[in-house]
Amino acid sequence: MSGTAVVVMGVSGCGKSTVGKACADALGWDFVDGDDFHSDASIAKMRAGEPLTDSDRAEWLQRLATLLAEACASGRRLFLPCSALRRAYREQLRSACPGLRFVFLSLSQDDSLARVTHRHGHFFAPALVASQFATLESPALEDGVLTVDAMLPVATLTDQVSAWLDRA
Repeated sequence: MSGTAVVVMGVSGCGKSTVGKACADALGWDFVDGDDFHSDASIAKMRAGEPLTDSDRAEWLQRLATLLAEACASGRRLFLPCSALRRAYREQLRSACPGLRFVFLSLSQDDSLARVTHRHGHFFAPALVASQFATLESPALEDGVLTVDAMLPVATLTDQVSAWLDRA
């Protein structure tokens, strides 16, 4: 397997953390949740149903880029869930870690809303789902991206990601 890091990306409710953790466990890689790097102010905004701006995301993305750069420099194998909704965000992360790969968990806005609405204990307000889809720039035609159906069982997604990484 080439590359030392994989960003599991997509809108809220697509299963980034669940799939990332399952893949990390299956492959014996490290797992770090990108949500853990949000500032308190950004979490408060999302909890209140206020979409984050590029300015709000800038420090968070820089923290993630630093984490990825350190992982790549040390040869650490890492799965990192991160929405990475805009191409510019993905390019920032790619520049920190050459060979970085992305797994895009694709799902409909209705499915995202249903999942977010039924999720307990998470700071992301269901009212923000529409803003995520408005911000999303599909990575489907970018190099180093695997697009999968987020509605498939986690075990199936883990197998698809593992097979993709084995072919890399």
